[in-house]
Amino acid sequence: MSQTSNLIQFVLNGEPVSAHVESYETLLEVLRSRFGLYGARESCGQGLCGCCTVRVDGDAVTGCIYPAMHADGTEVHTIESLEQQGELDPVQQAFIECGAFQCGFCTSGFVMMSRQLLDRNPDPSEAEIRHYLAGNLCRCGAYPEIIQAVQLAARRIRGAA
Repeated sequence: MSQTSNLIQFVLNGEPVSAHVESYETLLEVLRSRFGLYGARESCGQGLCGCCTVRVDGDAVTGCIYPAMHADGTEVHTIESLEQQGELDPVQQAFIECGAFQCGFCTSGFVMMSRQLLDRNPDPSEAEIRHYLAGNLCRCGAYPEIIQAVQLAARRIRGAA
């Protein structure tokens, strides 16, 4: 801890936490190095690919460019927060069933964006899904399966409501 670090406090996946952070540290770095949460990954390092997507106060952010100091006083959710009491989130389950990943590197970002989409629009059209996920990149090309997974999760979420 240096003399220039700042203490931030926030709610992480439902639990109050605090960390000393440097002004140059990103939220992704802090989540991985201080809290051992490795689901979100850095790929491009420029906020262009979506692999590092986490949610801050309900909104998806690119963790690789989001200043950690901005998380002070917020509620942060990572992919690790979706599984509840041993049950996968419907989006996670649909991704598995549809084979919506190959290498898996981008999967957590797609799942987090898909979850946000379905929280805001439980019945999106295919075009709306494609538009919403346009900021997430999959190098393996699993896009058709990702669309199918989001559609399956949407049907299940609507059916449970």
